[in-house]
Amino acid sequence: QMCAQDNMTVAMPSTPASYFHLLRWQAIAPHHKPLIVFTPKSMLRLKAAASAREDFTSGTFRPVITDDAVVAGEVRRVLLCTGKVTYDLLAERERSGRTDVAVVRLERLAPLPVAELTAALAAFPRDAELVFVQEEPSNQGAWPFVALNLPDHLDGRSLRRISRPAAATTAVGTHKVHEREQAQIVAAAFA
Repeated sequence: QMCAQDNMTVAMPSTPASYFHLLRWQAIAPHHKPLIVFTPKSMLRLKAAASAREDFTSGTFRPVITDDAVVAGEVRRVLLCTGKVTYDLLAERERSGRTDVAVVRLERLAPLPVAELTAALAAFPRDAELVFVQEEPSNQGAWPFVALNLPDHLDGRSLRRISRPAAATTAVGTHKVHEREQAQIVAAAFA
């Protein structure tokens, strides 16, 4: 677990612009904390993960990226996620035509962006279900950290997880099994 979260920054940027602004923020910040960045190589080839030129020339690093593509008052489920699984969730929402599911990205894990996340969640109905979605097994990835640190800041709202079952290894070993499990995770997020 990341017990020294105030002594480092742990981020999982989901767009090139977010990564750029994160590195820029790290370079010009007055602090001298280690920066740990997790991002898969597969996002380099992912067309949905592209950023427009103006995303680089304006703005700053946002530790939480909320979902502006849905009408906040109609949301029944909020999917919290990090990294690449975001694009699988967005693609499924578009494919299924769902307008009652919001996808909120945690771009920074440590220190946990509590103020930004609570502000993003406040836009949605209080009775909307909160679900953390990750493609890693439940005992790996961001979930163990999020499960220990986030519930205290949710004002009594429950948070459940959708992920692969706990495992000793990070990968199943075959691409076909991985794709099947990934499809099951995405389907569960919208069930």
